[in-house]
Amino acid sequence: MNDFDFLVGTWDVTNRRLADFLDGASGWEEFPAVTRASRHFGGGASFDEIEFPTRGFAGLTVRLYDREREEWSLYWSSSTTGTLFPPVVGRFTGGRGEFHGDDTYAGRPIRARFVWSGVTEDSARWEQAFSTDGGATWLTNWIMELSRR
Repeated sequence: MNDFDFLVGTWDVTNRRLADFLDGASGWEEFPAVTRASRHFGGGASFDEIEFPTRGFAGLTVRLYDREREEWSLYWSSSTTGTLFPPVVGRFTGGRGEFHGDDTYAGRPIRARFVWSGVTEDSARWEQAFSTDGGATWLTNWIMELSRR
């Protein structure tokens, strides 16, 4: 519990993502965002809303801690779909959070991985990677560098 307490507050975010999440040669897009996060359930839940002003959409993340399994489930929703994506599940170990889940992208089954690292009082890094071979290989397709506002 309390692993996401660092995120409480407002952050400026520099995004880099592949134009096509499954094609490493598709080229990187860069754009800004602002996220606002809050803590709930005594540190057992975390919520943030991220706005991408130059992209015309926003997203929400709900993170819930399962005390029995001692792991987090992270749920993402985008204003473009209005639905919750399947969760990624995992935990922090040694200052690094790693979370995995099954999903689809462009009609193809994928394994998704989110990684939180480099967490300090004023900065953090989030990465998303997809695997089309059950996790044998990963393609990092979205990186967020967060700076506390």
